[in-house]
Amino acid sequence: MKTPTNAPLSTATLYILLALASEDLHGYGIIQEVTRQSQGSYRMGPGTLYDNLKKLMDQKLVMDVARASLAKDEDRRFYRITPAGRAALSAEVERLQGVVATAQSRLRERRPRNA
Repeated sequence: MKTPTNAPLSTATLYILLALASEDLHGYGIIQEVTRQSQGSYRMGPGTLYDNLKKLMDQKLVMDVARASLAKDEDRRFYRITPAGRAALSAEVERLQGVVATAQSRLRERRPRNA
């Protein structure tokens, strides 16, 4: 199932794609990056993360890439944003910029109050 590029992304999806925009990350790394990007205002638990990662992989917006970790006994699964995921993130950024511009314009308007 493909997500239309003009449909708003959920908060979790937005933060996951944003976290993966600059580098491949493992699950815990995504959680840490989301917390950092939101300055602690949005915290994502493992259930939310992995449910959303599965949906994003089904939609071909994220792919998993197995990479060996530094520890010999441990393999970690890393996740990477796909070109389609980057396009969806870009479309969401443009949509949000439009929302912000409209909000700023409306906040500057002064309307007479009905008496």
